[in-house]
Amino acid sequence: MEDRLKKLIRCKWVSTVASTSIQCTSGALYTFSVYSQTLKTTQGYDQSTLDTVSVFKDFGANCGILSGLLYSYSVSWGGPWVVLLAGAVQCFLGHFLMWAAVVGLIARPPVPVMCLFMLLAAHAQSFFNTPNVVTGVRNFPNYKGTIVGIMKGFLGLSGAIIIQIYQMCMYKKTTSFLLMLSLLPPINTLLLMWFVRFNNKKEGNEKQHLDSLSMIALVVAAYVMANTLLENFISVPLVIRVVGFVVLVLLLASPLCVVIRAHQGELDSVSEPLLTEGDRLEDGNDQRSLRCDVHLNLLQAICTIDFWLLFIAMACGMGSGLAVVNNLNQIGRSLGYINFEISTLVALLSIWNFLGRLGAGYISDHFLHRRGWARPLFMVITLASMSIGHLVIASGVRGALYVGSVLVGVCYGSQWSLMPTITPEIFGVLHMGTIFNAITIAGPVGSYIFSVRVIGYIYDKEASKPANTCFGTHCFLLSFLVMAAATLVGALAALALFFRTRRFYSQDIDGILNR
Repeated sequence: MEDRLKKLIRCKWVSTVASTSIQCTSGALYTFSVYSQTLKTTQGYDQSTLDTVSVFKDFGANCGILSGLLYSYSVSWGGPWVVLLAGAVQCFLGHFLMWAAVVGLIARPPVPVMCLFMLLAAHAQSFFNTPNVVTGVRNFPNYKGTIVGIMKGFLGLSGAIIIQIYQMCMYKKTTSFLLMLSLLPPINTLLLMWFVRFNNKKEGNEKQHLDSLSMIALVVAAYVMANTLLENFISVPLVIRVVGFVVLVLLLASPLCVVIRAHQGELDSVSEPLLTEGDRLEDGNDQRSLRCDVHLNLLQAICTIDFWLLFIAMACGMGSGLAVVNNLNQIGRSLGYINFEISTLVALLSIWNFLGRLGAGYISDHFLHRRGWARPLFMVITLASMSIGHLVIASGVRGALYVGSVLVGVCYGSQWSLMPTITPEIFGVLHMGTIFNAITIAGPVGSYIFSVRVIGYIYDKEASKPANTCFGTHCFLLSFLVMAAATLVGALAALALFFRTRRFYSQDIDGILNR
C-alpha cells in the first residue's frame, strides 16, 4: 500500500495537476483593472503615471530570464520547487507592500518605489509559470502544444477565478483584494510545489488523459463565464453564491479524477521508458523518433533572424493585448460602463484569454500532425484577427467593447501558447526556459510603447483638467487605430517566420508524421 502511494505521488499526472492548480492562482496580472482605480485615487496618480506603474507590472511578469536560469541551475540539485518557492516569496512581498501603501499602513511611497513593489509582485508570475510549463514540456515531449496550452490556459483563466473569489468574499473592498493577492497564490504554491517534478516514463494513453484535462478546463471556463454573466443580469442571493462557489471548488479539484484513472491504468500495465532525445509516440500506425538535433543557448538564439521575427510579432501582439488588459477599466469608464460591467469585462477577458491559450495549443498540434501546417501560420491568423478586434473597440458603439474584447482576448491568449511551443521546436528544449522568457520581454516592451506613449499620452491630452477624466469615443479612438496598425505589422513578421520555417515544419519534428 505504501509503495502504491509513493508511486502515485511521483507519477507525472500528479505533477501535471499540481502545476495546473498553481497556475489557477498565478494570474494576478490579469486583475490589475480591478484595483487600478483604487491605486490611482489613493496615490494621486494621473493616467500616464498609472500606466507607468502598470508597465512595471508587465515587465515583472514577462521578464522571466532569471526564472529560466534558476530553473536550469536547480534541475541538478533541487528541482522545480526551488523556482516556485522564489515566486511565492516575491508574490507575497510585492502585493503586501502595495496593500500597506494603499491602506496607509506605510507612508505613501514615491512613484519609483511603487513601481518596484509592482515589479516584485508581478515578477513572481514568471517564477510560477516557467517551472510549470517547462516541466510539462519535458514530461510530455510529444504533445508540446497541448500541454503548453493547458498550462497557459489555466494561467489565463486564473484571473476570472480570482475575481470569482473576490466577488464572493470581499466585493467592492478593493483594498482587501490586494491583501488577498498577497496570500492566496503563495499559500497555494507552498502547498503544491513539492509535487511538481520530472518523470521519464510514458504512462498509459497520454493523449486521452491530456484531452480529459483540456475538457475539464473548458467546463471550468464555461461555468465561470455563466456565473459571471448571471451575476451581471440578476441579483444573486448569498446562498446561491455560496453554492456556486462550492461547485467551482469541486470543478477545480476534478483533475484529480484524471490522476486516479491514469494511475489505475498504470497498475494494469508495465510503464514504458520514455527517452528524452528519442521519444516514441503511438498515433495510429505511426511510430517515429523525436527530432531534437538543435539545442541553441540564449546567446546563439539571439543571433538568429527567427528569434527577432518572434520578438517583433510578440511586441505587437502581446504588447497591444497587455495595453488593453491594463486600461480596460478606464476604457469602460470613458464609454459609460458601470463598475459591475467593468468587473464582468475583466473576468470575461480572462476567459477569452484562456480559450485562446488552450485552443491555440491543441488546434496547432492537430493541424501540424494531420496536415503539416506550420505553427507560425496560426500566429499570423491570430494577430490579423486581433487587429480587427482593436478596430471594433475603436468604433465605440455600445456593446463593441464586449465583442472587441472577445477577439483581442482570444488572439492575445493564443500568442502565450504558440510562442512557447514554437521556441523549443526551432531552438531546442535544453534552454527553452531562458529563450522563451527572453522573447516574452517583447510583451512589456510593446506594452510600454502602447500604454504610456500611445494610450496614456493621448488620454491625458483629451482629458479635462483638473479632474483628468475623459468620456466619449474620442478618448481611445486614435490609440486603438495605432494598435490595429501595429498588430498588422506583427502579423507580417509572423508571416515571414512562417515562410522561413515552412519546410522545417513539414518534417517529423516531434514524433508524428506531419502530413
